[in-house]
Amino acid sequence: MTVTLIVVLILIVLSALFSSSETALTAASRPLMHELERDGDGRASVVNRLLRSRERLIGTILIGNTAVNILASSLATSLAITLFDEAGVAYATVTMTVVLLIFGEILPKTYALIHTNPLALRVAPIMAVLTWLLFPVTTVFQGVVKGLLHLLRVRRPQDAGGALALSELRGAIELHTADSPDKAVRDERAMLHSILDLTDVPVSDIMIHRSNVMSIDVEQSTPDIVTLVLESPFSRIPLWRERQDNIVGLLHTKDLLRAVQGHRGPLESLNVERLAAPPWFVPDTTTLWSQLQAFRQRREHFALVVDEYGSLLGIVTLEDILEEIVGDITDEHDIVLAGVRPQPDGSFLINGEVTLRDLNREFDWALPDEEAATLAGLVLRESRSLPRVGEIFQFHGFRFEVTKRVGNRLSQLRVTPLTPS
Repeated sequence: MTVTLIVVLILIVLSALFSSSETALTAASRPLMHELERDGDGRASVVNRLLRSRERLIGTILIGNTAVNILASSLATSLAITLFDEAGVAYATVTMTVVLLIFGEILPKTYALIHTNPLALRVAPIMAVLTWLLFPVTTVFQGVVKGLLHLLRVRRPQDAGGALALSELRGAIELHTADSPDKAVRDERAMLHSILDLTDVPVSDIMIHRSNVMSIDVEQSTPDIVTLVLESPFSRIPLWRERQDNIVGLLHTKDLLRAVQGHRGPLESLNVERLAAPPWFVPDTTTLWSQLQAFRQRREHFALVVDEYGSLLGIVTLEDILEEIVGDITDEHDIVLAGVRPQPDGSFLINGEVTLRDLNREFDWALPDEEAATLAGLVLRESRSLPRVGEIFQFHGFRFEVTKRVGNRLSQLRVTPLTPS
């Protein structure tokens, strides 16, 4: 009787081992295990090998757990019948149900959830040996299960691949940083999200619109062009002829100044157009990642964005893409526009051309930027009209009031969050 009781206790311990191993190994952090394996941790390598054959691992654990539970219950029932005759069946059933539920399932799995990664490293070698020993048995059971699934016409879902991995990575970033009061952490979260979005965001979402692009008529006199270049804070300036969307070249300030310095004779005789580089046009649907790679390959910093009809939409620079990742980059020559002005009542006076991505980054808002790139574009899309000054709209958790309109352009809006940011 004593031997039987000891065997039952050992089987309960094995049940706890299988239960805790199942939870620890299936919930273990794959990125952490991958990093530990790269650092030379042999146990992490075993964990990763087990997780690559997850079905075999789960089969081994379930077979082992079921076997020890049934054997423990049978021995306990036999022992109880010896002690209590037929009533022992009821006593054994109740006792083993409670014992296995608490000590074989709830307790070990709770412990595994609290100490997931350390426990996974400890039990991985044991499970690796059992997986090898029970390989013939698990293979038979897996074959039976696959056959039944085939008869029931159950198909495996297609692997989403990279898209699923990116979604999981975005979720992990949000999970670990969303509630942080530290602004540095919020900035890092925005930076990581921006990096992941490079393959999805088109250049049209971050470009400088043609109405805000500084360009020069190439037909002007050379002294006038030089004056305009010297007054401009930009190092690269588009040149146009006849109309502003007919770009004929891209003038670099250094090339012009170098030519002026070395020119002999009247300045009017200097042909500025010959100094300009050929314009580089890119479609507005080009993703930021593709454009960044193109900038690197061509060793250029400036491109003109056109639509499907070839009409000029604006410009995009290498600095624009970098700012999309790290935030605004300003130097001593930048012109700072009053795009956003916080008000004492908690509202914000915002220029219509300010991008939604910049607002979301700066204030941790969640304005949708899939269909509209700027604040004015969002209001126009949601209102489905051309609002007048004074009109008020409420959507996406914000109150929008049109404060200024120039022609058909919403130049300024008052934005009030309906809930604190």
